[in-house]
Amino acid sequence: MTALPLDTELIRAEFPAFREPSLDGWAFFENAGGSYTSRHVIDRLDHYYRATKVQPYGFYPASREAGAAMDLAYRRIAQALNVGMDWIHFGPSTSANTYVLANAFGGWLKPGDAIIVTNQDHEANSGAWRRLADRGIVVREWKVDPETGNLDPAALDKLLDSKVRAVCFPHASNIVGEINPIREIVQKAKSFGAVTVVDGVSYAPHGLPDLLELGCDIYLFSAYKVYGPHQGIMAIRPSLATELPNQGHFFNDTQPRKRLTPAGPDHAQIAASAGIADYLERVAEIAGDKVEGANPYRKAHAAMRAQEEALMVPLMDFLRSRNSLRVIGPTDPALRAPTIAIATTGLAIESAERLARKQIMASGGHLYAYRLLEALGINPGHGVLRVSFTHYTSPEEVQRLIEALDSELK
Repeated sequence: MTALPLDTELIRAEFPAFREPSLDGWAFFENAGGSYTSRHVIDRLDHYYRATKVQPYGFYPASREAGAAMDLAYRRIAQALNVGMDWIHFGPSTSANTYVLANAFGGWLKPGDAIIVTNQDHEANSGAWRRLADRGIVVREWKVDPETGNLDPAALDKLLDSKVRAVCFPHASNIVGEINPIREIVQKAKSFGAVTVVDGVSYAPHGLPDLLELGCDIYLFSAYKVYGPHQGIMAIRPSLATELPNQGHFFNDTQPRKRLTPAGPDHAQIAASAGIADYLERVAEIAGDKVEGANPYRKAHAAMRAQEEALMVPLMDFLRSRNSLRVIGPTDPALRAPTIAIATTGLAIESAERLARKQIMASGGHLYAYRLLEALGINPGHGVLRVSFTHYTSPEEVQRLIEALDSELK
């Protein structure tokens, strides 16, 4: 295995889960469903509940501190994404955020306008947009290659015209794992005046992106998959956010943070989300001069990706050696996130259950990518076996996974 840029022991020391007795001996390969939480986030959450669990933005000290802690989270997440604070919106989950956002678009678009969705997406970034057809919006589907699951940008060209107002697509699929060329897709959409909505849920755990560089108008991801609390985070270009119809109480129409997240997100979890940025800075510190980056967040991104690519090499070598296996997506680690789906001969959930007997935590099923599995010719009821990891996974755990898969997939 290539030398790792991050010291695994130092990284794992930042996660209380790796010292939890009930998890001892278990190898965690279900990170696409939610990562372990960093101590930075847990410490902030604990302090909020102990000292400031009151209504924020009031007139007494605890209330003012609570509001300041929430404001800090908006500022720190914006800093990590390289955008202004006015881009950031917290909601109860990415699925809920997308649902509300699509509803807002439904009031913004006109009958006859068109949007483009893909069949590579998690259903949360597909179904909510497809429902706009009931309002007279034309929904066009950008289809994956039925063999590889690849989302070809050239195929998008045939769908774009002056009627298209929005293109909704994933940064990486939670099944295919391939990292889509966001900048290229954004440029194509913008040439027709369309806004871009990127589902970053399956990519963000592997390094928060520089949104200024990507150029997209909206980027959504889940804090609980990036080492944080169970919240959804939306970054929306402020000029677009002000155009979209208010989804909250009528008297909150002038309050940007409340217009597109009407559910009243958890104050404590918002405050705790500042710990995500704290953790990324710690990753950059651990990486030192082994990787380059313009700031700690870009350095953390580079280190996390390099770590994961190195960890993927022996696993992908093993999977390529098994000619009878169908691995969904590219087998080149440089082209994908470490979210790897395998078509199994038996029910995928049964394969996941057998791996659990070997203390390997994995998942199986359609994993909310029902349309994608159908497009790939895989029965969604049969599903796929998915193993997923991040930069805190150890080389020893990867080897354990390989040995378990070698036994399971015969």
